[in-house]
Amino acid sequence: MFQAFILSAGLGTRFKPITNLKPKALVEVNDVSLLEHNIKKLISYSCNHIVINVHHFSEQIIEHLHKKKYNCDIFISDEIQMLLDTGGALKNAENLFDFSKDILIHNVDIISKIDFNDFHSHHCSKNALATLAVSQRETSRYLLFDNNNLLCGWKNIKTNELIIVSENKNLLPFGFSGIQFIRPELINLIENEGSFPIIPEYLKLAKNYPIHNYIHSKDIWVDVGKIEKIKEAEQLLLN
Repeated sequence: MFQAFILSAGLGTRFKPITNLKPKALVEVNDVSLLEHNIKKLISYSCNHIVINVHHFSEQIIEHLHKKKYNCDIFISDEIQMLLDTGGALKNAENLFDFSKDILIHNVDIISKIDFNDFHSHHCSKNALATLAVSQRETSRYLLFDNNNLLCGWKNIKTNELIIVSENKNLLPFGFSGIQFIRPELINLIENEGSFPIIPEYLKLAKNYPIHNYIHSKDIWVDVGKIEKIKEAEQLLLN
């Protein structure tokens, strides 16, 4: 069993003008909001403890949750005053989690056919502090892993920025899929405060803790982060 954290607070700037009137989480794919797609998938895996962070048009998300009455316990992490990015969001929601269960962190604009049970089993089998879903695909930023599938670095091929945290000559690049499992104690190991992204924190922790990957290159996966991706997601789900 696991709990979940759906990252839903983003401004959705790549969805404008749609997000001038609604939050990204309520953008629809096949007449179902991104948030509903993800909540229903989590429920189908018997996940009954879900935390959702809110900022942009937060009242619409809260109204949606009241109206739908999903068959699970949903907790709201309030970021109305300040958008905290992925790492800050996790720290801010700390008191809403059950520290006896692993946490699946999921970007609201990701839709996939990843098997969460298989993913979680993989995470547990490695005794990892965190396990990041990745695939072999073209992107501008890559996570770098060694032959044991341990996180060792990050690179941005557009800016040539490179971060290496563990020396290894044969690092393999993978695109991060916006989904990860963590052991809850990871939250207390993060020393940063305020608004900050999660990936740099994983890189810091990877120096002393096992941060693994879960390769799902054959699974259906789409980042519905901008308007032109809606049609792609609709077609993938229909097929």
